[in-house]
Amino acid sequence: MSAAVRLIAHMEIKGEHVTKGMRMEGLRRVGAPDALMESYFSQGADELLFTDIVASLYDRRQLLALLEIASRRIFVPVTAGGGVRSMDDFHALLQAGADKVSINTQALRTPDLIGLAARTFGSQCVIVSIQAKKRGDHYEAYVDHARQPTGKDAVAWAMEAENRGAGELLVTAIDQDGVGRGPDLDLLQRMALAVKIPVIAAGGVRGGADIAAIVERTGLDAVAMARALHLDGQTLSAIKAALEARGIATRPADLAGEPS
Repeated sequence: MSAAVRLIAHMEIKGEHVTKGMRMEGLRRVGAPDALMESYFSQGADELLFTDIVASLYDRRQLLALLEIASRRIFVPVTAGGGVRSMDDFHALLQAGADKVSINTQALRTPDLIGLAARTFGSQCVIVSIQAKKRGDHYEAYVDHARQPTGKDAVAWAMEAENRGAGELLVTAIDQDGVGRGPDLDLLQRMALAVKIPVIAAGGVRGGADIAAIVERTGLDAVAMARALHLDGQTLSAIKAALEARGIATRPADLAGEPS
């Protein structure tokens, strides 16, 4: 019996707005971060994920004030990422109220940062974000919010990140992101077979049927959603009800944040 599925509301933040694009480009504003996080919390989100999508380019730190608000109003685990370059960045985000920190670009540029952060803050606080694009018969890891290819195999990088101390992976299929075609089950299955730490599936998830397919075909039990919640009229409470109707357990509020 698989663990209860963990549903994560993902908010990609640019300046003072939550945005959503297609394949991580062509961004459109979808709302205010504080209002959306309260809405998703009230709907039953198991976790929230905030990503500052321009921090790596412009050295912005928009998340600290938002995290301080969340720490007073939101009572599920919160992950923050975007532009994380150093131990000081980890410390600042955790001190502001984040429970976990997501790192992508700098993890690939300075892989030793993964282990240092894991030893200092605990591996449960370190999420390595992997943005993957299909290239022939394999997937390539990208950085800078999917703007830059790295030449590194995404699955090999996932295994290395686990070995270096990551407690969790956030795997986003770039080609599926925001286009409404469903998740990349091949990518997710490869990741599930390659590592033992929890993998959060992201990119293209449209609702309960897609989540059920992820759980049933890959064994993963954590899913991050953006467009489905921001633009497509889906609610987390309705998604949970649909999953329960299919025999897939979801997390009650008092279990939010427990390990998979």
